[in-house]
Amino acid sequence: MAMRKTAAVAVAALTLLAAWGGAGSATAVAPATARKAAEACGVLAPGASAAAEKAVAAACEQIGVWYTWGGGHGPQPGPTYGQVDPSDPDSAHDPERLGFDCSGLVRYAYARAIGGDPLSGNAYHQFHSPQVNQRFTAAQGTGPLLPGDLLAWGSSGSIHHIAIYLGAGKMVEARESGTRIMVSDVRLGGDYAGAVRIAPATAPGTFSTWGTDVWTHKEPSTTSPRVHRFPGPTTVRVECQKHAEPVTAEGYTNDAWSYLPEYGAWITNIYLKGPAWLDGVRTCP
Repeated sequence: MAMRKTAAVAVAALTLLAAWGGAGSATAVAPATARKAAEACGVLAPGASAAAEKAVAAACEQIGVWYTWGGGHGPQPGPTYGQVDPSDPDSAHDPERLGFDCSGLVRYAYARAIGGDPLSGNAYHQFHSPQVNQRFTAAQGTGPLLPGDLLAWGSSGSIHHIAIYLGAGKMVEARESGTRIMVSDVRLGGDYAGAVRIAPATAPGTFSTWGTDVWTHKEPSTTSPRVHRFPGPTTVRVECQKHAEPVTAEGYTNDAWSYLPEYGAWITNIYLKGPAWLDGVRTCP
């Protein structure tokens, strides 16, 4: 198991810097600095799964690529041009920069590691994904963590940042506008919310949403309060389903709704891939 990246990764990072510097770029990163950063990024502790090690390697290949707000959330995992964040003046050039935001980088890394698109969505969706098979509280620190685990900041109901653990107290992250993907010391203070370990979901009850800007609701009714929005297809776990308010959308009518325990919310089965009444899912009380 490689404990640090090879020179090939450093060359890749330098190539990306040259290709993606572009108009509106921040101060150029010196070649020696980029090479040192690339070499420092890798699996820094034993014990991770093969998939987690591949995710770390994929993220480390992006060292030196721009952070760009909204980047990495195109139809397929990979770098995209960003958007202006109205709350952040440093994002003014993000539409000119090809790169990733924090969850876009995580999405790309695990797509490369596992295949498909297992962690689409934003940082909140990733932290609550059915791909998670183990959780760690903020109080546990980095002691139980392995390379490839995802560290998150915010609250359980509002995660605003996510990064990939490397081991030895280090992480790789797309941090904020005006910076490039980097290796950082893990920040355990402030609103650090804990970490999760990813494994492919194979249990019955795992489905994918489809469509864009799909909302879940507090109750199985379109008139109940909205809870969370899925900007694009997202893997979710369905606990149970029931017949409730009929909904007509996308040319379909269906009265079946499914409960998503990770979100504490309901979604009409119209937006879940599968039959109108999902196979193998029990009926809610």
